[in-house]
Amino acid sequence: MSLNIIKTVLISRFPSQLVDELLDCYQEQKRNYFLGNHRPTEVEGGRFSEAAFRMCEHLAGFSITQIGKQLDTDGLIRKLQGLATTFPDSLRIHIPRTLRVVYDIRNKRDAAHLADGIDPNLQDSSFVFASLDWVLAEFIRLSGGITADKAYELIKAITINAIPVVEDFNGFLKTLNPKLKVSEIILLLLYHCGSNGAAIEQLSLWVKPLQRKNLKATLLRMEHEKDLIVKQKDKFNITRLGILEIQSNNLVEI
Repeated sequence: MSLNIIKTVLISRFPSQLVDELLDCYQEQKRNYFLGNHRPTEVEGGRFSEAAFRMCEHLAGFSITQIGKQLDTDGLIRKLQGLATTFPDSLRIHIPRTLRVVYDIRNKRDAAHLADGIDPNLQDSSFVFASLDWVLAEFIRLSGGITADKAYELIKAITINAIPVVEDFNGFLKTLNPKLKVSEIILLLLYHCGSNGAAIEQLSLWVKPLQRKNLKATLLRMEHEKDLIVKQKDKFNITRLGILEIQSNNLVEI
């Protein structure tokens, strides 16, 4: 749902082809990051940047570089920086400079050729991961009619939608690994739900029938003994510790 809202907001201001390319790269980058595929994460960051640079051209009123044609990123950054100060600083300075770093990580950072022998792919992909969130939130905000806080809330809601082990059947969430324990299933479900969280009634529908009997006790233990989840009002959300549990145990793969 949040992804559809984001697409609708962006298409109100940007060409639909660029929006589709941007969001496809964004989701694929997230999927690769959560699977630990760091180099593909950087590749998708580069592709995201190519779409994003063209969206900057559109916002600035420049001719959009044809897709498939090499971008002159240096020239574009200079042109954007030279825009009148009536244009947002985000368009003139912050987005282009951020994109350039992401773009260069894809094109120029090759761990195999680093003299110090230290593989930088984890740190690079982590930077790309956070940068794409910020850039996408800025584009949503610059599309108009939405606050910066609301833009980032939308980003948070879709950040973890593309994990392979959870499939969404029109709102019914199904985990695709029969070996998962109930606590692991709960973590993955809440991970998928993002900032929206899930009520106990929803979780009861999504876990396996035999796991429903002790669900309340399991949730209490996960919240108060392990700090993996937290309940706010009537919904549960995953904590940073819960996310770390998923990542360290590689639970996102089928």
